[in-house]
Amino acid sequence: MGGEPVPDPFADQPDWAPRPPRPIVPTPAAGRSDLRGRRVVVGLPGLGWRTDLRADETVVQGSRTYVPVIVEQDWYRAEAEQIEVFAPLVPAERVWMETIGPGISDRPSRSDVISRLVSLDAPPLRHPVPVVDADALVGRRVVQVSDGTERRDLRAVTEMHTSTDGDICVRVAAEVDWYRWAWTGQPPKTLEVPVHLLWIE
Repeated sequence: MGGEPVPDPFADQPDWAPRPPRPIVPTPAAGRSDLRGRRVVVGLPGLGWRTDLRADETVVQGSRTYVPVIVEQDWYRAEAEQIEVFAPLVPAERVWMETIGPGISDRPSRSDVISRLVSLDAPPLRHPVPVVDADALVGRRVVQVSDGTERRDLRAVTEMHTSTDGDICVRVAAEVDWYRWAWTGQPPKTLEVPVHLLWIE
């Protein structure tokens, strides 16, 4: 192989390849009352960001508003098994809600570093990446696009492989089943999806 790049098998097939899913747009959570169960990003401008979190209903203490923030695995377990879990209170101004952006994602070229630079004032817009461009897939959030419909809240369970029909595929599971696997040891039900229908969220 000699280290030469593998050609993209879908590059010349725009007629049958689906359009990419919409991007994730972080929106300030301050002043929102609809946060329960929503994906959130927490952090400090200029420092960094933490993702794969869920929010609960806001709490007001004195004159400050806080958002209870739960690690996603604990969120799913609490909802599935109706148990209490620890949720640290994060000041609302340090929380951003993940929202689905309008229109089609137009991500910058991977080779153009300058266009990929972001401000550290807020979490960056997250453009979907075709799974064929990702280095590793297992455990990543993915979006399946089929007939113009985006199916989210999925996790990749395998890397790319060849199916029994000879298609290049990835096995995916519902996110709740992915996390249930961790706390019960029971492997999730999976679906084998052709790679041209999947993007990293």
